[in-house]
Amino acid sequence: MELSVLASGSSGNCFYIEENNTALLIDAGISAKQVVERLGTMRKNTDNISAIFITHEHSDHVKGADVLARHLNIPIFATKKTADNCFLCSDSSLIQHIKNNQTLKLGHMRINAFSKSHKCADPVSYSITSEKNKKLSIITDAGYSCKNIIKNVADSDFLCMESNHDLKMLAEGPYPYFLKQWIKSDIGHLSNLQASLCILEHAPSKLKHVVLSHLSEKNNTPELALSTFNNLIKERRDLSPKVTVSSRFIPTPLFKI
Repeated sequence: MELSVLASGSSGNCFYIEENNTALLIDAGISAKQVVERLGTMRKNTDNISAIFITHEHSDHVKGADVLARHLNIPIFATKKTADNCFLCSDSSLIQHIKNNQTLKLGHMRINAFSKSHKCADPVSYSITSEKNKKLSIITDAGYSCKNIIKNVADSDFLCMESNHDLKMLAEGPYPYFLKQWIKSDIGHLSNLQASLCILEHAPSKLKHVVLSHLSEKNNTPELALSTFNNLIKERRDLSPKVTVSSRFIPTPLFKI
């Protein structure tokens, strides 16, 4: 199984996963043109993309879904409440509903949707398990580490984990008070500290790689996210994953899982 984070941040989110010539996208918050261009940097194209899975209705996760789905003639999977609360596609026949805790098979991959806490109608995150039982979990846009997040962190080989903000930067930053309160609430976003503690406390020793994702442009830096993670994770002698920070502007390398 292979993965690249094509984009992650408030300006757009899109994760590309492929196994045995079958590929999918988790979220499509960047344009179809950007998806094509970013895949091209890895000598990939859209030919193998068979589905788009949506986490929730916010525009930075759905705004490219319509054009991509119609152009590729592929389904968009989302919970019914998510689909009812945004524009996903002008061709309604391409919209398929998925339920919390439902598992679908796509090629040799098993995709599981699990609920989380965020300020939207019915948010989910996804884990993808390969034919060889390697598990990847993509966890962003979550207010706290709920039991579903902990469960998936606890048996993943590879994690894309939200590390949205540094608490000090958020407190001292330019956002209005109400927005700061929402971001750090249980329906907001995971901080560097929350993400790092969740992995420290619950990740298995088999965890090989963590991609810190959905970093705030105003309330975080890659250096702060990395230093928070590395300073905490060293408390676990049995845990030494490689750590990468994703970008909103350029894709990560293509990781093999």
